[in-house]
Amino acid sequence: MKTYLVGGAVRDKLLGRKVNDHDWVVVGATVQNMLDQGFEQVGSDFPVFLHPNTKEEYALARTERKSGKGYTGFEVLSDTSVTLEQDLLRRDLTINAMAMGEEQQLIDPYGGQQDLAAKRLKHVSPAFAEDPLRVLRVARFAARYFQYGFSVATETMLLMKNMVAEGELEHLVAERVWKETARALMEPNPEVFFAVLRECGALKVWFAELDPLWGIPNPAKWHPEIDTGVHTMMVLQQCAKSSDKLSIRYAALVHDFGKALTAPDKWPSHHGHEKLGLEAVLALSKRLKAPNECTELGLLMCEFHSHIHRAFALKPATLLNVMNRCDAWRKPQRFADLLTTCRADARGRTGFEDTPYQQADYVHRAYMAANQVDVQSILATGVKGKEIKLCLDQKRIESIAKVKNELKLD
Repeated sequence: MKTYLVGGAVRDKLLGRKVNDHDWVVVGATVQNMLDQGFEQVGSDFPVFLHPNTKEEYALARTERKSGKGYTGFEVLSDTSVTLEQDLLRRDLTINAMAMGEEQQLIDPYGGQQDLAAKRLKHVSPAFAEDPLRVLRVARFAARYFQYGFSVATETMLLMKNMVAEGELEHLVAERVWKETARALMEPNPEVFFAVLRECGALKVWFAELDPLWGIPNPAKWHPEIDTGVHTMMVLQQCAKSSDKLSIRYAALVHDFGKALTAPDKWPSHHGHEKLGLEAVLALSKRLKAPNECTELGLLMCEFHSHIHRAFALKPATLLNVMNRCDAWRKPQRFADLLTTCRADARGRTGFEDTPYQQADYVHRAYMAANQVDVQSILATGVKGKEIKLCLDQKRIESIAKVKNELKLD
């Protein structure tokens, strides 16, 4: 019975990255051996155990054989005859198919160290094609390691294209796709995830509302990058620099879906794209089973980003209406997140990356002033029913107008 450190911990140790999780493979052991040593078995598909003290995962060495569609269609063999090399062979990428023994010796039967040096994301064996989830995993790794210069190997990209063409990705379940997408959105370069999926054709399978944005023009005056797909990825880049909130990054991703639905004969204008995109945002969120907070901020960003961009030109009453419709009074943090995403949208344009975004500062000041209106003092005047809201709105409009006058925006 021998124990080896495997997978991501070995990879990141060799890259000099911080190692957060340690996964172990045990060779030459049975389930009973592990239980006798106090390990707690988790999962019924194959033998994985939690260490009695560290709670780190220990898995018995195993092999897999494809027996059906999707990522669950496998028969697993795990017994004392399975070698470490056989276990590593079933893994996705060569850089994830390395192990370290108890003496810290590196075991690298499939050239992972060489691919690390070459900054190459390369599949271990043709068995890669048996698990469609690996297409998303490779795209996520590309987003994580892009900062180090990594890219997907040509032969692996070809394999991924073939998997998409054969319809393998259609057998994935939404929960797994969302899990990979959410993790990818939180990587340092989330835009690379979508670039890889687009290159292999997977974007149109699970992100049908995002895929058409490439090739749709914007006015060059406001968008020197022209292309809406390129702009969306630039906004995502800006969000990755300014926020570690998943909902903000998701809102950036979906905010311009309506531009794929505007009339081509009106391009590069996209009048009304804000409301046009709402159904598309809902469709993607439903398909991915995205969390409510992501969907809600995505819808607000889609509908109101142009209002925030034009905040200086809005009448105080119009700006108050935006705040009311965003439920800013009960959900102030979500409204603040909307402003953060709008700032990223404004900066996600060629040549505008470092431009101050004073609209967000103004809207925040106006909101804070309006929020200071004392409801109790209104009630003390004796107004009742609908008159309460009318008076409250009027007081808030006056507060917003005062901020606007102070900033000399009229």
